[in-house]
Parts: sequence; C-alpha cells; structure tokens
Amino acid sequence: MQFEELGLDERILKAIEEHSFDSLTKAQEGVLPITLKGKDVMVQSKTGSGKTLCYLLTIFEKYIRCSGKERALVVAPTRELAVQIEGEARSFSKYIDSYSVGCFYGGVGYQKQNRELDSALVVGTPGRLLDYAKSGKLDFSTFDIVVLDEADRMFDMGFYPDVQEMFSKMRKPEERETMLFSATLSVKVQNLAWKFMNEPEEIHIEPEEITVKNITQELFHVSKDEKFPLLLSLLKKIDPSSAIIFTNTKERALEVAERLTMNGYKAKALIGDMEQKKRLKTLDELKAGAITLLVATDVAARGLQIDDLELVVNYDIPEDYENYVHRIGRTARAGKSGKAITLACEEYIYGLEAIEEYIQMKIPVLWADECSLEPVEDKSSGYKAKKRYNRLEKGFSGGRKVRERGTRRDRDDRRRRNENGEKRKKQYPARKKTHDNSNIKGKVSVERKTPVPEGVVARKVKLSEVPHEEKKGFCAFIRKLFSKEGR
Repeated sequence: MQFEELGLDERILKAIEEHSFDSLTKAQEGVLPITLKGKDVMVQSKTGSGKTLCYLLTIFEKYIRCSGKERALVVAPTRELAVQIEGEARSFSKYIDSYSVGCFYGGVGYQKQNRELDSALVVGTPGRLLDYAKSGKLDFSTFDIVVLDEADRMFDMGFYPDVQEMFSKMRKPEERETMLFSATLSVKVQNLAWKFMNEPEEIHIEPEEITVKNITQELFHVSKDEKFPLLLSLLKKIDPSSAIIFTNTKERALEVAERLTMNGYKAKALIGDMEQKKRLKTLDELKAGAITLLVATDVAARGLQIDDLELVVNYDIPEDYENYVHRIGRTARAGKSGKAITLACEEYIYGLEAIEEYIQMKIPVLWADECSLEPVEDKSSGYKAKKRYNRLEKGFSGGRKVRERGTRRDRDDRRRRNENGEKRKKQYPARKKTHDNSNIKGKVSVERKTPVPEGVVARKVKLSEVPHEEKKGFCAFIRKLFSKEGR
C-alpha cells in the first residue's frame, strides 16, 4: 500500500518522499486507515516497524484538516525517546506552515521549555508534564489527540499513577482520540488502558514474531576474565561502522568504554547518571559517526532509533528476558539486516534459558577457536576501575566533587549501618558449632565443610586452556545445572 492511497495532504507526502519512504509497513497499513478516521487504537507491533510514523502522520493530517485548531500530546517513558520523537516530528512537519513542536523532560532547566508550552504538538515525559500542569502552565484538557508511546514500559517504570492523574485532567474519552503503541502489550496493560479509552480497536501486528528475522544471532560461552579479550577479537574481525554494547550495570559500562578507548576505539558510555546534555551529545555523536561504539545500560534499549546500526553485543546476558528482544531490536530496523552477539559468562548464564524459551529458539553457539578469531593485544590489561565515589567524572551527576570519605550523608549512613549491625550481633548471637567432622574420611575444606577425596588437588583453570571437546561438555553441564531440570 502506498502513502498516496491514504489521502494525505501534499505537504505531508512531500516530507515522506524526502525520507525515501515508498510504501507503508505492515503496522502503518493496519493502523493509519483507522486512526485517520478518529478512532482509538491499542497497537502491539514489533520494534522497528514504524509505529512512530503511525501517530505522527495522523496528528499532522488532522491538524491540517482542522485549520490548525487540533493540539496533540505524546507521552514517552524516557527522555531519549521524547527527544527522538521531537526530531522526527520536526522533520516530517517542516512543510506545514507555522507548525510548532515542544519537548519537555527533566534534567534540564525550565526556561527554554517555557517558551514551547503553546506548541501544537507537545512531547514529554510524565514527570515534567505533571510539573507544568500543577503550576498551571499546561492544561491537559486542551489536547484533542493523546498518544502513549511504549505504554508497557511506562507502566513497568511505575508511571501508572502519573498517567492516571494526567487522564483525570483531560477531556472525556469520547471527546478525544487516544492511541497506545508498544512493542509488547500484556493483558494487565490492556486492562489498565481500557479505562482511559473509547472502545479502542486492538491491533496486533505480527505479535508472534518476537525477534526480527533479519538479525543474525550468535552466542559465545566464555569465562568472565576472558570476555573482554574475546570482545576485542570480535570487533577486529567484524570491524563494525557502528555498534552498541550492552551491560547490566553502569559500572561495567564505564569500565568497558574506558578499556575500548585505551585500545584505540572511539567509544563512549551511556548511563543513567549522565547529565542530559551529555547524553544527547553522545547519541548525536553515534548517529553522526563521530564515535563507533556506544556502551550502554538498558536505558538505551527501548525506543532509540539509530539508522544503519550494524552490530549489537550483549556483553552481559540481560537479567530480564524481554530486555534481550529490546536490545537486539536496535539493529535490523525497517527491514534491514543486522547482527547480535551474546557473551555468556558464569555470572549471568542463568538468564539464558528464559531468553531462549521466550524467543522460542536456541541461540546458535559458536566457539572462538572455530571462528578463526585472531588474538588481539589488550592494551588495557591490568586496568583498575576509578574510585568514582571519591571524584565523579565531569558529566556524571553534574560533575560535582565530594570529599575523599564521602558526603556527610554518606558518613551518617555508614554510622547508622554500623550501629544497627552491632545491635543485631547482640540480639542474635552467633551459634556455636556443635557438629564433629572427625569421623569424615579425607581432608575437609574449612570454608565449605565438605569432604575432599585424598590426593585431589584443585587449581584455577582458564576456559581457553580446556580442550575443545571437554569445553563443550562443561558448558552443556552448566546450562543444564541452571535449567529447570537441574534445579
């Protein structure tokens, strides 16, 4: 189906043509004919299917039909997604006379955002929007179209009370058009959303296809100590023009980004503690090609759109199986191909079974010694993480400096923990050991109190030193150990 068949205004079609969009995606083909008639929709569609353009085209067309009297509100769960929506809205509405777009999110001052309160399209996060509403500067009852993007993520992040408060200040459901879009819509989310909508039409666009077909998925079993050297070998072989490397913690993200920089890569970290200006600057640098590697936590896993992203690396297996789909969904967008590599170490291997059960497939396992990977000299060997609690980097938490022993609040917290610990020791004294291990044959480990056969000597062995056949059997044993059968 072509965009011309929808009866859109020529100014909108001109902007679409400039973006080289010829035909509608399955999501757009299923949603736009309904939303252009003013009906409410609740849409489940996979990541990268063009959901954003579904509601933006509807908003622009209704604005033109009503001679500029329609106002629209788009609520997003994160600042990054809000800024991305703002950028696309400005790009597709540039030929519409006097059309204005305002973006509202926390972490920055109010002065610039105050000038955009009267915009025809308001995009923002729940917290900042409610701040303006409570101060009397933003009236929710003026909006004719309301969109909740990444609705399930919004409710998961605890924004349900905020969303409920916003809807309570809006017009009745019959007097406005409401749209919900998300990659996943659980039954709970659908029931919650039903209260705020006017008989919405549920649209499921390929809900059974959880992962994108064009993504090549690979998995490497590796020990924690050998993970970074393997990453260097993979990057040298693939040589991606752009890639996102996901970690489970911000400390690990900072460490990996610094070590990649020490090895000559243009890499930066994206974590929650960064200043908003630096977060946006880092994303812009990745899109512009100024940096090639972005090391991020799951704050970047949802909603971000980076064109032509070649590679996604799960440096840590995500603890939430749904995050795996959202992570690898950053590549292979809009029908393009991509690659996702997962490094499975002993720390996060327990999450692999849930992921494979969720995506209904076994991720193909590759072995480093079978892939012709060349060993790469790690110039960051012996790396020691900075003590960030002594002096935080500029750009993180405002770049503020603290004393060597922490702030007064930190010292008070430590003192209270020590006092509470002493009270617990007096209240619950440690039990004396009454068991006797003298009758156990062989040597006994002091820490584990388990018998060790005579003549057995334990030593630490790197996974790379283990013969290939034994390595496969060991990894299979570990996976079975953490499976449902093993438990």
